[in-house]
Amino acid sequence: MLSTLRNAWKVPDLKKRLIFTFLMLVLFRMGNFILVPGIDQMKLKSLTEAGNGNLFSFYDLISGGAFSKFSIFAMGVVPYINSSIIFQLLTIAIPSLEQLSKEGEEGRKKIQQYTRYWAVVFAVLQGLSTYVIISRAGALQDTSKLNMVLIILTLTTASTFLMWFGDKITEHGIGNGISLIIFVNIISRFPSTVYGISSLQKAEEVNSVQVIMFVALALALFLSAVVMSLAERRIPVQYAGKNVGGKMYKGQSTHIPINLSSSGVIGIIFAMSVMLFPATIGAFWPNSKFYLFVTGSKYSIFKEGSWQYIVVYFLLIIFFTWFYTEVTFKPDEMAENMHKSSGFIPGIRPGESTANYIEKVLARIAVFGGIFAGIIAIIPIIVAASTPFKGISFGGTSLLIIVGVSLESVRQIESQLVMRHYQGFLK
Repeated sequence: MLSTLRNAWKVPDLKKRLIFTFLMLVLFRMGNFILVPGIDQMKLKSLTEAGNGNLFSFYDLISGGAFSKFSIFAMGVVPYINSSIIFQLLTIAIPSLEQLSKEGEEGRKKIQQYTRYWAVVFAVLQGLSTYVIISRAGALQDTSKLNMVLIILTLTTASTFLMWFGDKITEHGIGNGISLIIFVNIISRFPSTVYGISSLQKAEEVNSVQVIMFVALALALFLSAVVMSLAERRIPVQYAGKNVGGKMYKGQSTHIPINLSSSGVIGIIFAMSVMLFPATIGAFWPNSKFYLFVTGSKYSIFKEGSWQYIVVYFLLIIFFTWFYTEVTFKPDEMAENMHKSSGFIPGIRPGESTANYIEKVLARIAVFGGIFAGIIAIIPIIVAASTPFKGISFGGTSLLIIVGVSLESVRQIESQLVMRHYQGFLK
C-alpha cells in the first residue's frame, strides 16, 4: 500500500487528487467540532456509552464522536446509508427500478438521484427521532418549538451537505467519498481508545499482560479481516471460439470472482439494528416495564453481553449475510449472460444447471462469510463482558469497514496508475 501511494505521488494528476482528498477530509473533521447550541453534553453522554443497548453508540462510532458532542454532523451519513441499502433492496423487489438499473449509466444515475432525495427524507425523520430521544434524556436546555425546528433543520442540512461533500471527494479525489468519511470517523477514535486503555492501566484495573493480549487479539482480528477481504471464490468460465468477419477468435478461459466477505458488513448492520431496535424504542419510555425487561431481565435476548444475546446476534448475522447475498446476486441472469456470450462452466450444462450451480456456490460462500463476520462481531462483545476493557471502542463492524475502505482505495489508486501507463508500477 505504501509503495502504491509513493508511486501515485509521483504522478502530478494523482498527487493533486490525493492532496484534494486529504484537505477535504481535514475540513470535514473540523466541522465535527461545530456544536449544536442548547445541548447538555453531560446528560447526552449516557446515550452513547458502550453497552447501553441502543443504536446511538453505533451512530457515535461512525460519526467519529460527533453524536456524543452533538455537533452539526451528529447524524453523519447514516440517512444516506439507510437510503442506499433500502433502494438496493427495492431495485430487486420493484420491476420498474430493476429495469432502470439495467439501462446503463443513465439508469444508475436516476436511481442514485432517488437515493439522495429519500436520504433527505430519512434525515428529517432521524433528526426528529433524535430530538425526541435527547429531549426525554433531559439533554435539552431549551424545549421550545423554535429550538426543535432549529435542531432538526441543522442536523438535516448538515447530513445533506455531507452527501454533496462525499460526491465531491469521489469526483475530484481518490476513493469513494462517503466511505472515506466513515473511515476517517472510525480511525479518529483510535487516540481515545489508546487513552482509555492507558487510563485503565494507570488505575491498575488491567496489567501489562492483559494489555498485550488485548492488542494481540485486535491485530489478529485485523489480519484475519484483511485475509478474508482479499479472499475470493473463483468460478471458472470457458468461452468458445468465434468466427467474426471471417476471422477466427480462439476460446478464452477466465473466472467469475466472488468475494468471501462482501456482504459481511451489511449482515452485521442488519443484525445490530434488529437486536438494538427494541431497546432504542423502549428508550422513549425509560420507566416502562417493556424497557426494563429488554435491558435488565436475565431472560431478555436483547440484553447486551448476555449469552443469549451473543447467540441470537451471531445467528442473525449469518442469516442476513445469506439473505443479502441471495437478493443481490442473480444466478439466473449470470447464467443467461454467460450463455449469450458463448461461455460455460466446465462440467456444467448451460442454462438452468449453471444457475443452480452458481446458486449453490453463493449459498456456501454466504454462510461461510456470515460465520466469519459473526465471529468478528461477537469477539469484542465477549471481551467487553468478561474483561475490564468494557467501554473501549472496539467493534467488528468498524474493523471490516476500515479494511474494506483501505483495500478499495488502494485498488482505485492502482487502477489510476495502470490507466496512466505508469512505468514504475507496471514493472
